[in-house]
Amino acid sequence: MEPSPAQQAALDKITAGLAAAAGPALPGTLTVRAYACGKPNCRCHADPPRLHGPYAEWTRKTGGKTTTRRLSPGELAEYQPLFDNAKKLRALLAELQDLTLEITGEASAQEQ
Repeated sequence: MEPSPAQQAALDKITAGLAAAAGPALPGTLTVRAYACGKPNCRCHADPPRLHGPYAEWTRKTGGKTTTRRLSPGELAEYQPLFDNAKKLRALLAELQDLTLEITGEASAQEQ
């Protein structure tokens, strides 16, 4: 179960990426959406509709429940690097897990 030189190089690269990305990161998902309201005579129900927004929303799990919070433009600008860092960390972790499956031989077993 010893990694090949190529696998070890990939491991080293992922580890370096994780170390570089280590820092504040926000969990959850950031979406930017526009909405139609419930007022039937509002501009958002016209033809063509002019929706309200766009609004930035941060959705995550808190205590087993989904929590959504609308972010102000200032909060979005402040939090965006934290969302980007979390995305980078998730991608690196997925790479590490895939590589570990390859090293242990489980990747080929899962494909069968």
